[in-house]
Amino acid sequence: MKKAYVFPGQGSQFPGMAKDLYENQSKAKEMLEKANEILGFRITDIMFEGTADDLKATKVTQPAIFLHSTVLAACYDGFKPDMTAGHSLGEFSALVAAGAISFEDGLRLVSIRANAMQKCCEANPGGMAAIIGMTNEAVEDVCKSVDGLVIPANYNSDGQVVISGEKAAVEAACEKAKEAGAKRALPLPVSGAFHSPLMEPARKELAEAIEKTTFSAPVCPVYQNVTAKAETDPETIKANLLAQLTSPVRWTQSVKSMVADGADYFMEIGPGNVLQGLIKRTAGADVTIEGISTL
Repeated sequence: MKKAYVFPGQGSQFPGMAKDLYENQSKAKEMLEKANEILGFRITDIMFEGTADDLKATKVTQPAIFLHSTVLAACYDGFKPDMTAGHSLGEFSALVAAGAISFEDGLRLVSIRANAMQKCCEANPGGMAAIIGMTNEAVEDVCKSVDGLVIPANYNSDGQVVISGEKAAVEAACEKAKEAGAKRALPLPVSGAFHSPLMEPARKELAEAIEKTTFSAPVCPVYQNVTAKAETDPETIKANLLAQLTSPVRWTQSVKSMVADGADYFMEIGPGNVLQGLIKRTAGADVTIEGISTL
């Protein structure tokens, strides 16, 4: 059995996240208190006692999900991956879990990423939408046919692609997708065009921090969003991470690559269960899929 451990992205947060870990695992408490020091505020207070609205603040959401995932992986006795991957933000968790970057550096990068993305959203508002029931190629063709900037941003599973770009272009693409046979075209409640060229200012800011970060050879291959391939070379991993914020998340392709490379067991580590559903729709009954959010 080859085990693939996968890590969720933004949107999986919930009130009380990681509280059980903090209270019952000494290593978790140590790591989370270290996170409070690095961030300069007690994110644990918001994670444990904050409301759903409190957790929506970008400077909280991304570090909170990263912390829940990486702390859980660090405390999980059975954590012996043959490969790791993460969806968007989750890629940082996957890199830390595989030993490609340290926990401390990962948290610093995620915090910089979150704040840079927030500033970018305010300066360059955009939109995103989920297109359901069309092939990847059909969605790509729709985006190319629309005036303005709109591109496929997240290849989530077979039949589900998220598009991203200028609001008017995203709206026009939704209408064209429905005319072309999409089952649904759902605008997403976000203020920015994530994983599109509109994130370039945020990418540049994050790139400065990534360039200063030490990357090591991971203990197992990491399937990165940009290439959807098994990566083990530190310089390649770094280059892919530099491009991630303005490039599509090739999650469908990553899952298929992991299955092709022998993965027959997937475990989602962290809050929520979104990735389990996406993997099921892509890999089907050929693999075992589980998830844990606490110990």
